[in-house]
Amino acid sequence: MRQRTAADVSYIYQLEGRVPIAKAVPFGLQHILAMFVANIAPIFIVAGACGLSAKQSAMLIQSAMIIAGIGTLIQLFPVWKIGSGLPIVMGISFTFVSVFCYLGPVYGYNSIVGAVLAGGIVEGVLGLFAKYWMKLIAPIVAASVVTAIGFSLLSVGASSFGGGSGSEDFGSVTNWILGSITLLCCLLFNILAKSYWKQLSVLFGLVAGYIAAICMGVVDFSSLKDTAVIALPAILPFKPEFHANAILSVVLIFLVSATETIGDTSALASSGLGRQVTEKETAGSIACDGFISALSTLFGCLPITSFSQNVGLVAMTKVVNRFTIATGAVIMILAGIFPIFGALLATLPDAVLGGCTIMMFGTIVISGLQMIGNCGFSQRNITIAALSISMGIGFTQVPEIFQVFPKIVETVFAENCVAVVFLVALILNLVLPKESKLSEK
Repeated sequence: MRQRTAADVSYIYQLEGRVPIAKAVPFGLQHILAMFVANIAPIFIVAGACGLSAKQSAMLIQSAMIIAGIGTLIQLFPVWKIGSGLPIVMGISFTFVSVFCYLGPVYGYNSIVGAVLAGGIVEGVLGLFAKYWMKLIAPIVAASVVTAIGFSLLSVGASSFGGGSGSEDFGSVTNWILGSITLLCCLLFNILAKSYWKQLSVLFGLVAGYIAAICMGVVDFSSLKDTAVIALPAILPFKPEFHANAILSVVLIFLVSATETIGDTSALASSGLGRQVTEKETAGSIACDGFISALSTLFGCLPITSFSQNVGLVAMTKVVNRFTIATGAVIMILAGIFPIFGALLATLPDAVLGGCTIMMFGTIVISGLQMIGNCGFSQRNITIAALSISMGIGFTQVPEIFQVFPKIVETVFAENCVAVVFLVALILNLVLPKESKLSEK
């Protein structure tokens, strides 16, 4: 067996170990390309709903890259009890978009910043004290949540494949061609490449799809003209304002975000490391979500959370090395300090991204099903998983069913199947007898 050197590329499949920087950077860049568009998309949506200027939106995008990079580094290399020590990539959360689009026009963007500060601290504290309540989250509950996360992302991947939700040319022949080329290149590279190069199939597909998009003339470079080469982020560009209704709404969504983080952390440990996640890792992951989201308000930015896209990438490639993922975090920070770099990455067409992510998201579904299988197919577990997933996915496909509830309940649950799955699974796990009588004659 070949003896390993201090820096060895084979370490990419282990948490610890130094991978040669030239080999680590492509794997780190692959993670960033997989989440880049999803990281900045919530900024565009919320900024538009709140009536922010193009200059303010650009400033928030710059901040989003920096805070995502910082959050990823802390997840990889914990500070005190904050961080999991797992290869979790952080980014701006989509979970909060609907509630922010409701609160922003009513109270203003400054109230969003204040609510994120309060909610982030609440989630962070919950993470620190997770050992007192994590026992409520049984393995079958976490497995159901992971499966729900995977199913909820399938439509995101499909929307990207079609050209991006709301785009004028959605589902066009051009987008079908680009998505198909990217997906085919990913598959062929994975089949034909040797050794660890196989794990760069997503990066190869993205590059091939991007080149094809340039040749087809669908890449818009106009945004690069007025972009500064280097710029430091603004500190407190929006001073926090505190409104009780806004804080209550956002704190509830932070609780939902915490459930997604539990699912992501469980899925990553299961699919990437082949073991159960530890209580310490889950607690650190939740604490990082909360406290770094609170730190995000220093830059006037939105909450960040673990990115399921990257959990899917880890599940597919098995690349879990912390140093390797850290190179991606550094790239994100550089993309924030050098806006021209981030603007160039932003030209990546949605259809190209969709060609890669559609398979990654399916991997999360399979990971969730494997976790359910590891829990055992007792009648009790089947009842919890089947009912929670069917209600979560089914009810959120017809969101009008929640219109009889107060607005805050509708805002939290109507379009968030993960929240519904978690709530139903948690309740069932608490009320169903441990030795289920459902199977008795």
